[in-house]
Amino acid sequence: MINSKPKRSDEPVWWSLFGAGGTWFAMLTPVTIFVLGVMGPLGMLDADALSYDRVAGFATNIIGALFVIATIALPMWHAMHRVHHGMHDLKIHTGVVGKILCYAIAFAATAIAAIFVFMLG
Repeated sequence: MINSKPKRSDEPVWWSLFGAGGTWFAMLTPVTIFVLGVMGPLGMLDADALSYDRVAGFATNIIGALFVIATIALPMWHAMHRVHHGMHDLKIHTGVVGKILCYAIAFAATAIAAIFVFMLG
């Protein structure tokens, strides 16, 4: 018999953040690391391209601010979702407390990133 009143689940929210974080980390983080960590130090970029004023201008622009926040927050949601389910796979059952702790850490990282980015402006 089909249950006409299934129990609501919050998993789609966490799985969507997990998927977005994994996609961001796989697609955009390597490019960011290459540009800032390889091209910049090797002098492949103009010296003025990474000046403080220019980077601060990018980070305070709404598109740049969202990029910086997403670069920090989305991989954190991905990692904390993986930690939460990894503990379950390792037979460390923390229940709701572990779930709240994992997602609270990801939320705190998101909030701190947003606060610092918006304090620049």
